[in-house]
Amino acid sequence: MATHRRQRLRLYHKAIVLPQEHGAWAFLLSPLIVGLWAGGKWSTSTWVLLLGVLDAFFLRQPIVMMVKILSGRRPRYLLPTTLLWMGIYGLIGIGVAIWFALNGMGYLFLLALPALIVLAWHLLLVARRVERGQMGIEIVASGTLALAAPAALWVARGYADPTGWWLWVLTWFQSAASIVYTYVRLAQRRWPGVPSIWERVRVGWRALLYTTFNMVCVGMLGALGVLSPWLWLAYAVQWGETVWGILRPAVGWPPTRIGLRQLGVTGLFTLVFVLMW
Repeated sequence: MATHRRQRLRLYHKAIVLPQEHGAWAFLLSPLIVGLWAGGKWSTSTWVLLLGVLDAFFLRQPIVMMVKILSGRRPRYLLPTTLLWMGIYGLIGIGVAIWFALNGMGYLFLLALPALIVLAWHLLLVARRVERGQMGIEIVASGTLALAAPAALWVARGYADPTGWWLWVLTWFQSAASIVYTYVRLAQRRWPGVPSIWERVRVGWRALLYTTFNMVCVGMLGALGVLSPWLWLAYAVQWGETVWGILRPAVGWPPTRIGLRQLGVTGLFTLVFVLMW
């Protein structure tokens, strides 16, 4: 009883306060860094944007926990802590929204609309207990995180520069390829041994298709003068990793090793992108 009472009175619970999907950090920070670099200008509004983006990212966690509590997946003694942190993150978000509205940047609110739609979709899956292993929703969700790129650019330039949409698509497509490839690696780790090259290609063909499409399209747009002619090198990073991963499957690898390696690939992509942009 005493232990249960102490649980009721806790004001901090990691599963409520902090996002639990560690890979999602890369899908948020990579577009954000790209947008900040492309904008090339820092101001008070930039810092407010950083606060708002991180706050929105954190707010999702207690909202998901709330749905799990209401659907009976988590104990109800977590409800007070969940409501507390929903309130804290919510108040910060309202403050950020008021700041941008008062400073003539209401156009940023347009970027929140698709994020709300995707969040509602995810919460429905959570309520039905079928949210795990949903590659499709993860790809779509990474697209909402990639909206941090145009947001950062627009804040830096003070208007809704159409270039922001290019940054959104370019970073989203990289995130999508990364997710598909990660699923391939997670499938490989369960293999009892290294199969034939044809089986490896059969399992990894979709990831290879995504990465090849990204690299070739960006290369063609660079050749046409639409994008930087060397920007394709950033996408060659993930393409090379995918080819290597198909040839050398992650048999027996722990998920942490797979995640850390892909985190490094995403970091290298981001570095090459900003240098070639």
